[in-house]
Amino acid sequence: MPRIDHLGIAVKSLAAAKTIYEELGLTISPEEIVEQERVRLVMIPVGESRLELLEATSEDSAIAKFITKRGEGLHHVCLRVPDLAAAVERMKKDGVRLVSDEIKTGAGGHKYVFVHPSSTGGVLMELVQE
Repeated sequence: MPRIDHLGIAVKSLAAAKTIYEELGLTISPEEIVEQERVRLVMIPVGESRLELLEATSEDSAIAKFITKRGEGLHHVCLRVPDLAAAVERMKKDGVRLVSDEIKTGAGGHKYVFVHPSSTGGVLMELVQE
């Protein structure tokens, strides 16, 4: 059964954004860089899910473009699925629009794919392998 893995939040500065979570006593992971997405990130466990703070490492990254267009804030919702490859195949067959047909490897070695907002009611959705 799919469940929420994390909420991705676009921020201008990880250093500035982490402060409120540190003040709340939450544990923040060490910073990680995902070169292919051109982002630096931290994960913050909250209950059974996490918050992912994302800072652009390049002006042409999706996060930089998002912040320029919409400002800082919720970037995506990530669901953890038991069989990512099967989910991707079903979505392709059903005409769901994916940002990329390729399953990629990201932070923490997780396999992921993004589903385009035009297929999800306007929200960018990330799916990760359980």
